[in-house]
Amino acid sequence: MSNAPLNNGRRRFLTATTAVVGGLGAAAVAVPFIKSWNPSEKAKAAGAPVEVDIGKVEEGGLLRVEWRGKPVWIVRRGKKSLEELKKVEDQLRDPNSQEEQQPEYAQNEFRSIKEEYFIAVGICTHLGCSPTHLPNTFGEQVKGVQSGFFCPCHGSKFDMAGRVFQGVPAPLNLVVPPHTYLSDTKVLIGVDDGGEA
Repeated sequence: MSNAPLNNGRRRFLTATTAVVGGLGAAAVAVPFIKSWNPSEKAKAAGAPVEVDIGKVEEGGLLRVEWRGKPVWIVRRGKKSLEELKKVEDQLRDPNSQEEQQPEYAQNEFRSIKEEYFIAVGICTHLGCSPTHLPNTFGEQVKGVQSGFFCPCHGSKFDMAGRVFQGVPAPLNLVVPPHTYLSDTKVLIGVDDGGEA
C-alpha cells in the first residue's frame, strides 16, 4: 500500500481525457466506413433517369436504350398491331396485367401511357434472356399472331404489349419501367410521374 495521497481530481481528468480521445478515434474510423456504404458516382449515374428522343422511331420500329444496366425497348406500334392486341387476349396468361409488372398508369390493354408507344425492359421473365422483336413475322411462331416478342432460348412468347402467352416457360408479362413523357418526342425513363407533357 502506497502512502501517496489520493488525487481524485487528476484521476477524473485523465479518465475523461482518455474517453474523449477514444471517442474521437472511433469517429475518425467510423466516418470513412459509413461513407463507403453510399453509392459511388458511377453507381448513381447507372441508376439515373434516361432521356430518350423517340421522334425518329418509325412505325413498327424498335429503339434500344440502357437504363440501370438493362436493355429498355421503345416500340412504335401501328394501327394493325394495336388492333391485334384484343384478338389474342384469350391466348394470354395475364391479359389484364393483374401482376405488378408495370406502373399503375400502364395497367391498361396497351400497357402504356400512349397507345402508339410501348416501353418495356427487354428481359424475359423466365430466366433473363433477351427476346427478339418480331414486327411482322411472329405468325411463324404463334398461329394467328402477326407481331410480338419471342425468346429463342426457351420459347417464351409475348404480344406487342409485352403480355406473355399461355403454355410457355415465362411466368409473367414483360416489365414496364417507370417513365414519363416530357414532350411528344421525348420520354424520361426511370421517373414515375406517369404523366404526359
